[in-house]
Amino acid sequence: MMRSCRRYSTGVEALIKTPLYSLHVEHGATLVPYAGFAMPVLYKGQSHIESHNWTRSKVGIFDVSHMLQHRVKGNSAAEFLQKITPSDLKALEPFTSTLSVLLNDQGGVIDDCIITKHDENEFYIVTNAGCRDKDTAFIKEEISQFGNASHENFEGTLLAIQGPQAAETLQKFTKLDLTKLYFGNSAFAKLEGFTNDAIHIARSGYTGEDGFELSIPVDHEGLEFTKALLELEQIKPIGLAARDSLRLEAGMCLYGHELNEQTTPVESSLNWLIAKSRRTPETAGFNGSDRILSQIQNPKSVSFKRVGIQSKGPSPREGNKIYSYEEPDKQIGVVCSGSPSPTLGGNVGQAFIHKPHQKSGTKILIEIRNKKREAHVAKLPFVAPKFYKPE
Repeated sequence: MMRSCRRYSTGVEALIKTPLYSLHVEHGATLVPYAGFAMPVLYKGQSHIESHNWTRSKVGIFDVSHMLQHRVKGNSAAEFLQKITPSDLKALEPFTSTLSVLLNDQGGVIDDCIITKHDENEFYIVTNAGCRDKDTAFIKEEISQFGNASHENFEGTLLAIQGPQAAETLQKFTKLDLTKLYFGNSAFAKLEGFTNDAIHIARSGYTGEDGFELSIPVDHEGLEFTKALLELEQIKPIGLAARDSLRLEAGMCLYGHELNEQTTPVESSLNWLIAKSRRTPETAGFNGSDRILSQIQNPKSVSFKRVGIQSKGPSPREGNKIYSYEEPDKQIGVVCSGSPSPTLGGNVGQAFIHKPHQKSGTKILIEIRNKKREAHVAKLPFVAPKFYKPE
């Protein structure tokens, strides 16, 4: 999962530095402000396209330490989380994860998150860097209604290892049998020679490739481990530019673009996030459930939804207006995100488009640089996921 409410710009003065900041400097990173942190967008000697293709073919590592980590504990922890998300966390098996969303009272998305169940009364959550202040305030306000649940934030190195060679690479550093750790599962294990204690290893990621996210609480241990990874010839550090194009090809959402506080998960084409066991008035009970359940039960009432788009020429960008191909003066949608696709060629993007223009293959017009350019609606994801799952 990349999840942020803010875009990157220029200048890195007075920004928070992650535990891996010195490595970014050492490897010639172009650092930019991102959600209040100094983050690498590109590295010296690597173009955006080269970084993207390296991750698709070998292994890329991403510093995602700017994201906020949480622990929620207590006898009411699951009940609390089922109030603010549409997930069925009571049915989730220990050491399995689910993508979810924090919901406001209107069913809009405050943020997206990954929730991992460690046991019946303890959960580990990762939320977006750019939303950290509002997420923390929201969680603290909501949890105050539950006497037997507690919440804490914590920082540390959060490292994503992504690509087809990720497993064989990480296996060199742990005795944990990674062939038995499937996508959406996690475990605690030591990084041999680098961590004194077991750290959280999740088979997860935000690229569509196989991969892992490692939470390493002790800063110097995370730094030394990452240094060792970068000595391997199959690994390169990858910045924010490629991370965005990788997630776009994988059809994944970015908060502030495909997700926001006014838009429900249904409108963002994420119906699958609403657990089937929680789709009745008796079993729902989550924030905004009346609106969300109504949309699921009456799909004709949903006037727009998130779809994929493809085009040639200049890449569509957030905010570009979309028009009907048959009626070029009629606006039918807006671009949420767009990027050139190194894997497929041309451009890929995601957009909110109104009915009846949502079917794959439908021709549309996107206004880019004051000119309406031809594109078409496309099925998501653009690149098939390569998640490691049981056969």
